Amino acid sequence: MKTTRLAVVITSLCLLFPCVGYGKELPVTSPKNVGMSPEGLARIKPAVQALVGDEKIAGASVIVARRGKIVFFETFGMMDKEAKKTMQKDAIFRIYSMTKPVTSVAVMMLYEEGKLKLDDPVSKYIPEFKGLKVYAESGKHKDQAREMSIRDLLRHTSGLTYGFFGNTAVDKMYKAKSIFDWQSSLEDMINKLSEVPLLYQPGTRWHYSVSTDVLGYLVEKISGQSLDKFFKRRIFKPLDMKDTAFRVVSKKADRFAVCYGPKEDGGLRVVDDPAKSRYLKKRKLFSGGGGLVSTARDYMRFCQMLLNKGQLDGKRLLGSETVEMMTSNQLPDGVSRGNDGGFGLGFSVRIEDGRFPKGEYGWGGMASTHFWIFPKDELIVVALSQRMPFSSQLENAVKSIIYDSITSTPVIFDTDLDSDIDDVGALATLHALANNREVKIP
Repeated sequence: MKTTRLAVVITSLCLLFPCVGYGKELPVTSPKNVGMSPEGLARIKPAVQALVGDEKIAGASVIVARRGKIVFFETFGMMDKEAKKTMQKDAIFRIYSMTKPVTSVAVMMLYEEGKLKLDDPVSKYIPEFKGLKVYAESGKHKDQAREMSIRDLLRHTSGLTYGFFGNTAVDKMYKAKSIFDWQSSLEDMINKLSEVPLLYQPGTRWHYSVSTDVLGYLVEKISGQSLDKFFKRRIFKPLDMKDTAFRVVSKKADRFAVCYGPKEDGGLRVVDDPAKSRYLKKRKLFSGGGGLVSTARDYMRFCQMLLNKGQLDGKRLLGSETVEMMTSNQLPDGVSRGNDGGFGLGFSVRIEDGRFPKGEYGWGGMASTHFWIFPKDELIVVALSQRMPFSSQLENAVKSIIYDSITSTPVIFDTDLDSDIDDVGALATLHALANNREVKIP
């Protein structure tokens, strides 16, 4: 009988409160219900519309969630100015480097399965990297003081670079060898990288690089699956990220936003036309550092999994301790990102209170896409535009507004549905939840 009564309670809770986590979509609620100001969040609209009106961006999508519930989801401007096509909530965006956290999650899944150790040398899995030298101006390149590790790849202390963000001698070698070639494969990239010295000694500097693409190749080698298949089976399907992929299939092409760039005389020009985009074609190179497309809805689900310490809708991808490690500063003593920034295993991490709070983590993408998560306030923001080169103007326009809209710490519900509940407890629980009151289930 107790089992039957418990089943009735669970069914009733799910019908009344999808926030318990058994539905496929994150629930929507009034900002007031989770300690946020509707009037404050309303200020997002004119701030983003100003960017659109000034032709800084063509359009955008902004979604805000607190305590697992969506409190703001609006679109602005156009996804295709020339066709006069307004931005839609299911628009597909090039997220570029917001792919990196996904790849980092994949690596840490393998870590939890015991298939790799973070301090293993990369050459253990990629023999081509054995004996890599460190650049010296004299031409007599030096041995590594210690070998590049998987941890170095995750936190961008590997000694690798990108080739198109800098002008060092090593960056020039990357350009000459076309290290990052969309027409090639990850294996080709690894072979080219093995012929170029490292920019610096591993572990001594934070430097943005192709490290996460190397991690993507590592996932392929260890799992025996191509990166796209691993992502789809192990991450996207469990999280119901139905529009996130390395290409846009033809039936979704009408939802693919145009990517714009600034004109010299003001205004915007088309940088990537969806009708002609490489994202419509099958590819060999699955870039773990920047190859995905996604939607605001999909990426919010990925972020909610992270905020939930590795699980969503009853599907666990990572253990809570692993997520905490990934989202805390992992840089060695004396190494920082910029002047005082931290970096975890796949995410930037704020290590000091300032304009924004300590403990916030996130990242962005080259087409001016952004996300950040602040665990203390259980806050997630995904803000997407399609503007290259990268600009932080969308993030800057909305970030302070969103933080200023937090008015209180929301009520905490203890809904441990595995508890054995009697009839009186069940009725009391449903009544309390229906009236938005705190409830403790015995």
